[in-house]
Amino acid sequence: MILPPALILGAHLLLPVADSVPVLNVEQVCQGIAQQGGVSFHDTDIADEKKNCLDSEQAVRDEIVKQWSSFSPPDKTACTNESRMGGDSSYTELLTCLEMARDVRTMRSESGTSTATQPLRALPAPVGHAQPRP
Repeated sequence: MILPPALILGAHLLLPVADSVPVLNVEQVCQGIAQQGGVSFHDTDIADEKKNCLDSEQAVRDEIVKQWSSFSPPDKTACTNESRMGGDSSYTELLTCLEMARDVRTMRSESGTSTATQPLRALPAPVGHAQPRP
């Protein structure tokens, strides 16, 4: 039986990630950031801004590599999946998600609420926006 491409893609999003830092394509997000700061698409500063962004993203990835083993597997899976869907990927976004999830777990464990094996739930979207799917 041949599975439709949508089912294959959906199954991919549900699979746990391997225990290694994901490789994200940050080219698009850096290009967008560089263009937002430029006067026009022919601005010579755009190339410099993009390089600065790429360098920054690489530094953030290096930091993720150092801390990767300290994050819980459910948070790694949830944050990696979140960083890969919906457009441009960013290591900064991934690190922020991982740190926030870790900090929430720490706060909850200090207050006696166990979340060690549960992924964090997304907050509802603002009124008028698409709500997250369970």
